Amino acid sequence: MKTTTRKIFGVLAMGMAFAGMTMLSSCNPEPDESDMFTATGETAADYIQRKPNLSSFSAILTRAGLIRTLSAYGEFTCFVPTNEAIALYIDSLWRDTVAVDAKGERDHNGLTANSLEGLLDTNNPKSDSICKDFARFHLTDGVHNTIEMAQNATFRTMQGRSVSTDNKGKNGRVRIEAGSEIIEGDSIVTNGIVHVLDRIIPRSSRALKDEFDRYRTDYSIFIDALKLTGLADSLRATRKDKTYELADYSDTNGTLLYYPTECLLGFTIFAEPDEILKQELAKGGYSQDLEGLKAYANDLYKNARDWYDYLEEHDITVSTGTDYTNRFNALNMFVAYHILKAGMPENQLVYEKNASNTTTWNYVNGGEPYDYYETMLPHTLMKIWQPTQTANTGNRLFINRYRAYNTLTDILPHYTTVDETTGDVKIENRLGYGSDGMHPVKNEGVEVLRTSRGRPYATNLHALNGYIHAIDKVLVYDRDVPTGVLHERMRFDATTFLPEFINNNIRMMTMSECNKLSPGGNGARVAFPLDYFDNVISYTDGNKIRYNVKGAYNAWQADAFQGWGKYDLAMRMPPLPTGTYEFRLYYAPMDHGGMMQFYMAEVDKYNGEKPTLSKMMALDIPLDVRILKDDPRIGWTDYMEEEDFGVGTDVALHNRGYMRGPFAFKDHPEYTTDGVTGIWSTNFNMRRGTRNTGLRRVLGRMTIKQGMEYWFRYKSVLNDDADLKWQLDFVEFVPTDVVDNDQYSEDWY
Repeated sequence: MKTTTRKIFGVLAMGMAFAGMTMLSSCNPEPDESDMFTATGETAADYIQRKPNLSSFSAILTRAGLIRTLSAYGEFTCFVPTNEAIALYIDSLWRDTVAVDAKGERDHNGLTANSLEGLLDTNNPKSDSICKDFARFHLTDGVHNTIEMAQNATFRTMQGRSVSTDNKGKNGRVRIEAGSEIIEGDSIVTNGIVHVLDRIIPRSSRALKDEFDRYRTDYSIFIDALKLTGLADSLRATRKDKTYELADYSDTNGTLLYYPTECLLGFTIFAEPDEILKQELAKGGYSQDLEGLKAYANDLYKNARDWYDYLEEHDITVSTGTDYTNRFNALNMFVAYHILKAGMPENQLVYEKNASNTTTWNYVNGGEPYDYYETMLPHTLMKIWQPTQTANTGNRLFINRYRAYNTLTDILPHYTTVDETTGDVKIENRLGYGSDGMHPVKNEGVEVLRTSRGRPYATNLHALNGYIHAIDKVLVYDRDVPTGVLHERMRFDATTFLPEFINNNIRMMTMSECNKLSPGGNGARVAFPLDYFDNVISYTDGNKIRYNVKGAYNAWQADAFQGWGKYDLAMRMPPLPTGTYEFRLYYAPMDHGGMMQFYMAEVDKYNGEKPTLSKMMALDIPLDVRILKDDPRIGWTDYMEEEDFGVGTDVALHNRGYMRGPFAFKDHPEYTTDGVTGIWSTNFNMRRGTRNTGLRRVLGRMTIKQGMEYWFRYKSVLNDDADLKWQLDFVEFVPTDVVDNDQYSEDWY
């Protein structure tokens, strides 16, 4: 058989854009079938009450008023510590030297004795709150078995905090929060599943700064730098000082939705263990201690105005002196670039596939998961990327990995072969990122050292308000980041630049979890008060702000930020390196969509400006989401019916201000396409959209300055229907020299 590839790149330069994610498969340990999936015919409450070695947890459930909950209809996962484990927990409460009363004297957390009876004593004023908090932290809505948990799962407890699991316990047992192991698992009950634990699930009541202090053996240099710069004090906050109320939290059909009444704060620290820092400092001839790190940071950042445009635009000079709390002191800059304003466990740094999301993880055709996040170094981003895994590499994560011509390509994912005997033409599939050698890796990036890779350093550490992850190289904001890593088509999911989604365990929320929280039993959406997000401004009380949790949608990362009503609101866009960009918005044409005018405001917050309406400049003409894909004003076509796979119509679409949706994700993951579920999608990917279609609206080109804020405004231009929707699934900012590249074209991903 002779292979012939269509010669189409003369017209490719204007077409196509997709940003990638990859199909993943997790490595599972062989399950221990001796005690797996034992069906009891009992409720969770019956099972726990019947077991003598679980009587202490049963008593705590009763005191907390939750034993009746576990007797009722529902789907629960119960993590039940043994009596011995709870006795150790009670002993820790009794011996706690931090717990003091109003007079400053030790009060043993209110316990009247070092025993279960001392915890449950009605004379203990803290008994109710301790029992409720403890019990709810060991219960979840939804069923989670050990097969799922062995694959590094994270899920929300009834107490509101998340827990993470892995298979690193003794003899491959499932471990929870790196400290508790399931010793008797997967007992099926009529309303869920029960797992017996050898210890209580550990959790820290310490903020990041104090939790980090416990690991000085691994991180003493970084911890000292964190304190010296004053950034440690920035990591003390755990929640906004406000309680939220929402008068209208209904869905379009009148069903009442869940809405959060508090807003938690969180952070993620990426930290070099001492061993890693000392190796790097020694290579440069620096002393292998904090003084050496100061000198290293001074040499690294003293000329940062050459590539960190924020400094030049605000006439800021980097300090190499001893004013370490100055946010533009070199050591302060070094540390600040290690901190994100959102707290994430390792398995949520990108939207990776795991056993918890097999019904919603909708990436296909070889895409690779990645996301961009803002750091505490003003107006800077880092990229976290999960390259295609192999049997040997697993789900590795890299910060600021950089390869040449990323998001550009010289081939298509489809090509044809011709049978020399019959003349039959067959369409073949391949990865469409580029031909061999087109994307040499310029910088491998900094690897996040995951617990699954058996590293010797403490990592994935869970504090009250965030996480700490070990990294394998020194992380810096150098010239390569703005000019290489971020010089590509950048796609931002709304939940990554509005950190409230992440910090309040909403970004990865499933329909089942949402359903349990919703008073109307509706698991599709979360409602939000208008002032919930720091980076969303509402210009009218007519806004209704909602979020579609992870589900079977034609949406990037299987979710969507949206709303309806007489809406008029603006969102702060992620900070970008200074340059000229094409700005795009993804949307799904639908008959219940709205018609909206878009605006953008440039705001100099450094000098006190605010995103007022007077600063808003209109972008293009209004977008009517009700106009469907095959309307001639759009010009969408089924690219698989065209000889050049739609390259010519891509150009025509772009000239009209539209682009097809990405090839990298599809509608409804449960649909099997080409006979293989979730691997290759010819029919349902968003470029083709056989069932539902995604489009990108090109809203124009604009010059972005790193030193400014940019606020993107949605305003309804309809007066007759308050139920028509706006939606922000993702936006793209693409350097114009990437869009206009005359040698390569944007890939479809």
